[in-house]
Amino acid sequence: MAPTNTKINRRQFLKASASAVVSLAVVGSAAYYFKDKSSLREKGFLRPPGARAEKDFLFACIKCGLCVQICPVRAIHLADWDDGLSYGTPFINPAVQACDFSCDAIQCAETCPTAAIDFQIFKHAGNEAVEPLYKKYPNGDFPRNLNPFKMQIAAMKRADKMGLAEVPHPDQCLAYHGQGYKGPLGHGNKGKLRPPGSTERIRIEETEVNRKICDLCVIYCPIGEEAIELTEVSDGKFLPKVKDGCVGCGVCQMVCPTTPQAIIVKPLDKEPLFA
Repeated sequence: MAPTNTKINRRQFLKASASAVVSLAVVGSAAYYFKDKSSLREKGFLRPPGARAEKDFLFACIKCGLCVQICPVRAIHLADWDDGLSYGTPFINPAVQACDFSCDAIQCAETCPTAAIDFQIFKHAGNEAVEPLYKKYPNGDFPRNLNPFKMQIAAMKRADKMGLAEVPHPDQCLAYHGQGYKGPLGHGNKGKLRPPGSTERIRIEETEVNRKICDLCVIYCPIGEEAIELTEVSDGKFLPKVKDGCVGCGVCQMVCPTTPQAIIVKPLDKEPLFA
């Protein structure tokens, strides 16, 4: 058998070299886009309530989009291709549309097929809240002022922290200057919200408010005074005080009328189950 000819001419060499350069460029681009961009934290985005620690979440999420479809206020979106390893995974942008808990049942967690968004923490919190009630009234003859369902809902809202609100630049806050606010909620966005104590959702851009001292972040918080309150920091100057009950839902940021928003929510790190 004749020996195989292994010689290549100059044109073939240049063609092979060009292909190698293109391949390396593609690999390099992929490495750039997929390097440490798995959390979307730099953009200030949140994971849905009940989401596991970021590392565990990325392994568990199958990018099915069920949480997106079931959210009644369309707070959840899927990450784009340039978000690295997070591509196709759900996130919330609180500046535009917060999680207002108006679904009551934390439906995104309830519908997640892989428990990347874990409903068990909400189920446990809800059951724990009503357990004393059922022990006291085993036959279910509850007084009219005690509604187990509402107690469960309240406990579920407080069961997990998506982030934590903060006022990084007090000078941007109207209340800090003793100023009120008259006009539409938010800063021109088209978000939806169910105000505390209401059964109906409102559209942010269509809701006019008139406050002597701006306290929108306080009065629209779905958690209430456990999470945030307006405090006087000096004569005639006020600031929202974020408390331990804050779950980082983002409603305060969504309704803030200043540009940029004076109060923002930053995502919290969670401990992964596996190292």
